[in-house]
Amino acid sequence: MSLPDVIIVGGGVMGCSLALRLRQAGAKVTVLERSIPGAEASSAAAGILGPQMESDGPGPFLELCLRSRALYGALATELRELTGVDIAYLPCGALKAAFTESEAHHLEATAAWQRALGLRAELLDGKQARQLEPSLSPQALAAVRFPDDHQVDNRLLVRALSMAVARVGATFRSGYVRGIVEEHGRAVGVDLDGDLLRASAVVVAAGSWSGLVQGTAMNPHAVRPARGQMLELQTRLPVTAHILTSEKGYLVPRTDGRVIAGSTMEFAGFDKQVTAEGVSRILAMALELCPALAQAPVTNMWAGFRPFTEDRLPILGPGPLPGLFLATGHFRNGILLTPITAKLLTQCILGERPSVDLTPFRYDRFSARA
Repeated sequence: MSLPDVIIVGGGVMGCSLALRLRQAGAKVTVLERSIPGAEASSAAAGILGPQMESDGPGPFLELCLRSRALYGALATELRELTGVDIAYLPCGALKAAFTESEAHHLEATAAWQRALGLRAELLDGKQARQLEPSLSPQALAAVRFPDDHQVDNRLLVRALSMAVARVGATFRSGYVRGIVEEHGRAVGVDLDGDLLRASAVVVAAGSWSGLVQGTAMNPHAVRPARGQMLELQTRLPVTAHILTSEKGYLVPRTDGRVIAGSTMEFAGFDKQVTAEGVSRILAMALELCPALAQAPVTNMWAGFRPFTEDRLPILGPGPLPGLFLATGHFRNGILLTPITAKLLTQCILGERPSVDLTPFRYDRFSARA
């Protein structure tokens, strides 16, 4: 079977990682991006690789996230060898704190079901947690340590992936995708600023903008933007070794003393403003978790759009038209799910059986539920 020519709509971490894997498999790949690759949600994230700290319970989505987390060490090595960029993959672990009795009971239950699955989750009382992280608030009643949840510097990941894609010979083109071009019931390319670009496979990996791409035959409201505001604080030395998190947000310590604090969850369309209320809530969360940050300067603030679906699961695999594939709706877990998404979509496009059952992530699950 001849390898397909593939057009990928979207140059964030999803589009670039998929382009890398397809090109390595021998396919001809063109990545279409409106501006700078990875300039949107990929760069706005915090880089948490935390399937356990984020999980609501066992199931196909947790399994997908765990598989992707397991791929990150090898991906970091590969990208460093291919581009010279160290993506700052850091196996730091995460500490989730409880500030009320109700939250403490919830953490206890979380640790129990995760340990039953064979995952590492260590339940700590407040004193034990502060022995591990002295900067943790004295108000924290309990915590769970997830030693296998890690982090990466997502902006370095964006840079490394875009460099790797260029290095292996994929093509980048900028412009506005007016829509998917369909002939005889099949996707045959895209309309890029009025020009027809043909391909045997088209992938929509445009994050929060995926629903706006015309011609996908997908519900335009299936994916919508969820604004997340973020802050960066600067400390002389890292204040914690672990990612710190609570029910209200998270703190991600970088090795250079920066602390990424987030995040809000707002449905404000494509309005990317940073608001006084958002900043206030993030700072209150940060100081509740780690009072030692009180004198740390705020050095940056920004907002990004998470691609949200109603069930908070991604949309992965073949789309409504033959030749059309979807890799979107990753919501809070886009950075985490980058390597597994690239692997699974490459398998789909090359006509192989995906190594994970994609049924829970099909595009048409929403209409099936209605």
